[in-house]
Amino acid sequence: MSFEKVMGLNVTDEAEYQNYREGMLPILTSFGGSFGFDFKVAEVLRSKTTDAINRVFTIEFPSKERMEEFFSNPEYIEVKNKHFNSSVDSITVIAEHEKTRSPESET
Repeated sequence: MSFEKVMGLNVTDEAEYQNYREGMLPILTSFGGSFGFDFKVAEVLRSKTTDAINRVFTIEFPSKERMEEFFSNPEYIEVKNKHFNSSVDSITVIAEHEKTRSPESET
């Protein structure tokens, strides 16, 4: 099993957000985390929030505990403070769930 979050963001500075992604990826990998899907969204047809969303992605970890350790890691927080906070103006957690098998195993 693994733990997955489906996230929606409103990215306001693509270049700085890319710096964030590049800086956090080695840290994410060290916690066993990975991105599954990643979309730039042109139009939101229905939403449960008033926050804008122009990016949707999934992020997966071996467990919920590993995810929590990652997001509280001082190295990750440093990268987030340097690049993420200035490039994203809203964050929406669309879903969180345990996964019992990966989509690859369904094909």
